[in-house]
Amino acid sequence: MSETMLRVEVAYAGRDAQVLLTVQGPPGMTVGEAIDRSGVLARFPEIDLAVNKVGIYGKLTKLAQPLVDADRVEIYRPLIADPNEQRKKRAAAGKVMRKGAGEEAGA
Repeated sequence: MSETMLRVEVAYAGRDAQVLLTVQGPPGMTVGEAIDRSGVLARFPEIDLAVNKVGIYGKLTKLAQPLVDADRVEIYRPLIADPNEQRKKRAAAGKVMRKGAGEEAGA
């Protein structure tokens, strides 16, 4: 392995399986190139990079973003439900939304 090669990880958590794949590439390798090199798209055909967002260590980024050594590229699944809509439904149902509230909160 050449000392100038980058070593990064590509992470994806599907519904039934999770992977953390190590990828090596030249300096200037982008997020999209790392994903291609990892083989994750072949393992998880449900990933659509036109739909799924990507990030580096939890921060959203673009496929063209250059990587640095030891970065972790993350591929995110779309949300199943909008969190704001779920909160509205719970509030409409009269459930207590306060932090730390429980049956003892009113006592």
